[in-house]
Amino acid sequence: MTRRAKILLVDDHSVVTWGIKSLIERNTDHIVCGEAQNLYDAYELVEDLMPELVLLDIKLPDGDGVAGLRRIKKISPATKVIMLTAYAEEDIVQETLKAGANGYLLKNIDSKTILKAINDVLSGKMVVDKSVDKKHISDNSFVNKHENILTQQELKILQLVATGKSNKDIAEECFLAEKTVRNYVSKILSKINVSNRTEAALYWKRKKSLD
Repeated sequence: MTRRAKILLVDDHSVVTWGIKSLIERNTDHIVCGEAQNLYDAYELVEDLMPELVLLDIKLPDGDGVAGLRRIKKISPATKVIMLTAYAEEDIVQETLKAGANGYLLKNIDSKTILKAINDVLSGKMVVDKSVDKKHISDNSFVNKHENILTQQELKILQLVATGKSNKDIAEECFLAEKTVRNYVSKILSKINVSNRTEAALYWKRKKSLD
């Protein structure tokens, strides 16, 4: 079970934050510890409150949510970030994931889906809106280009990375030294041409969808 977490909402539409706050507080044990309508306030709240999760809009009055995501990750590396937005353009999705987002959801999702996504991200998983996923999955070349490069051991480790396992967890499960796992992960990222574990998880999710 996901432990109780502090959640910060960052959106310049008060109706959106009110609705999400009500949804979280009525259906979970998590705490909405703060609300911000711009990035400046968001940075201060992240620094003061160190929330476990931030729900962040892409377009804000004082800047770009992707740049905001990078700044939030610098302030509090342990804080997970879900982008909650109306934009489904592929270039925006890719830029956001490369910047380290733990999730990407469109604002038209239903209540049950957003609650599940929050718990999934808090438990270490990555979530991407299904309608966005379809756009990425339609480009089969991304997956097929690397399909036969990974060894069976690398595929197993990639699968564990995609489920949110840490290097230590993977080492214990695969009976390997943690340093060896770290080397494996670096090699896997290089082979599939991604820059972080979030992108690796998305790669695995696409691959399984096409199998």
